[in-house]
Amino acid sequence: MIHLDEYITSVLMRDLAGHDRKPASYLVYVWLAAEQQRRDGPVEISYQRLAEAVGISKSAAQSAVAWLGRRRLVASAKPRPTATPRYTVLAPWRRPRAAAD
Repeated sequence: MIHLDEYITSVLMRDLAGHDRKPASYLVYVWLAAEQQRRDGPVEISYQRLAEAVGISKSAAQSAVAWLGRRRLVASAKPRPTATPRYTVLAPWRRPRAAAD
């Protein structure tokens, strides 16, 4: 079973879908977060396959990924310019725990 942080449904949904008016970005974020949990690591996927998985157009997937990158909610990397992107979902609302003294 996939576990989504409460922040994703209680705050991020309103922020991306309501305030930013980017509901496709929210769908892409949730899908990537779930897929990253299933795979236990970054998700390597093309825009076309991402669009099909989420149920949006390829251009909407591209825009969503770009928006999530600007918001620092997703990091992407490519080993070569023509390689398929690898996405890592970020959770900036989580702070690293301080080491106990």
